[in-house]
Amino acid sequence: MVTRLVETEREQIGLLKAFGYTNHAIGWLYLKFVLAIAAIGIGIGWGVGAWMGRGVTANYTDYYRFPFLYYIDDPQVFAGAAMVSLVAVVSGALFAVRRAMRLAPAVAMTPPPPTLYRGSTVERLAEFGSLGPPTRMILRHTTRWPLRSVATMAGIAASVAILVMSLFFLDSIDEMLNSYFFRSQHQDVTVQFTEIRDDSTRFEIDSLPGVIQTELYRVVAMRLRHGHLSRRVGVNGIDQGAELQELVDMDGRPVDLPPYGITLTAKLADLLDVEEGGTIVAEALEGRRPVREITVSRVIQEYIGTQAYMDRTALNRLMGDPPVSDGALLLVDETRQPELFRTLKGIPDIMGASRLRAAFEKFREIIDDTMITMIVFYILFASVIAVGVAYNSARISLSERARELASLRVLGFHKREVAYILLGELALLTVLAMPLGCLFGYGLSALMVRLFETELYRLPFVIEPSTYGYAVLIVAAASVVTGWLVGRKVAHFDLVAVLKTRE
Repeated sequence: MVTRLVETEREQIGLLKAFGYTNHAIGWLYLKFVLAIAAIGIGIGWGVGAWMGRGVTANYTDYYRFPFLYYIDDPQVFAGAAMVSLVAVVSGALFAVRRAMRLAPAVAMTPPPPTLYRGSTVERLAEFGSLGPPTRMILRHTTRWPLRSVATMAGIAASVAILVMSLFFLDSIDEMLNSYFFRSQHQDVTVQFTEIRDDSTRFEIDSLPGVIQTELYRVVAMRLRHGHLSRRVGVNGIDQGAELQELVDMDGRPVDLPPYGITLTAKLADLLDVEEGGTIVAEALEGRRPVREITVSRVIQEYIGTQAYMDRTALNRLMGDPPVSDGALLLVDETRQPELFRTLKGIPDIMGASRLRAAFEKFREIIDDTMITMIVFYILFASVIAVGVAYNSARISLSERARELASLRVLGFHKREVAYILLGELALLTVLAMPLGCLFGYGLSALMVRLFETELYRLPFVIEPSTYGYAVLIVAAASVVTGWLVGRKVAHFDLVAVLKTRE
């Protein structure tokens, strides 16, 4: 932007130097202009950053139930952010400042040499396609300044990429929650016993109000070891043919629990550096504390936690116990759930009960509080980038080509045709930048999946087509608004003033 600004202010630069201003004074003038813009941006960034920091801190406080968690306005953080911004701004403007300093007064006060246009492949294709003169002007001007065109495309593509990356989080979290809460689990209520109970407990649970179906489960705390690697997890014992809790494979399809060995989630298998068919040592941390070598019969995909599963009969056999369980999954008549919970509260052998829907809604609420704030910020951020790049490109192009466009008006071109010539270049670059932005957004999203991978949760790499559509529409809307603002200036050209010679 500053480079093109210097080009449009050649005459003023030459006059200042002719009146005695030094090269350093001219350079410092433009540098102060850039620093003033940066200072305003830094001030806004400080305010927005502090506001977002307090909001995120409040969300963490609610989620983790911290007794207190304060957001501190650390001066070093604010200073560091300002320094990074200043370095980026000054580095970007340095070339333009040096160019202004090197302009000789005599050269600066004369009109710049006319642009040398040559026939290009694009122009020949345009002629072959019988495109009109205005369209050929757009193509010729775009190809005549390839670096400028690429820079504009890169800025617009960056805004599209940021939007794709931020909206991707919504797709990813929806997939993660659907997979964990609905694709794998189908129960309405989970009941936990105070201690392990024999399987005859099923008949007592079946007789509770509103219970339609019951499945027993058992969870045993174990330390799983493979070589020098170990992890402490709860091994879930599930019955063969269980319907209320299903396992899914790496492609998200339901799979049967093998009657032998142990099934690990992909993340746990990765932490233990073991594959399907390998063996691990399972050391029970309760009961008789047996230690057994077990075959990893299957590796499945789950996005929350690091889980291990076994057939409940095999797990009881490993522990040296008869058929026992320490909890039950219930499918319940929704209309009788309040009655069921009142009954469960009066049973001393029931330690706790939870509703799957309530857990999902709470998790969804916490995610929305954090993610929506972040996504709104990214949408605004990307829109600012798109508007800034598009407006600066179109507005400075208008300053550079004002005489040319006014000449076309005098020669009989309509206002709409002149606006089309000016804004068509921006529209062309925006259209070309869209697929590049979607591609960069795809790469950014893949990078986010890797960076956000933890033992607590993993983000599935899922980008819905609508995500690309929303990103493109937002940037297109920002570009249309920008084009409208600049196009209004074309309609109000003072042809006499614009066509005055500079000599």
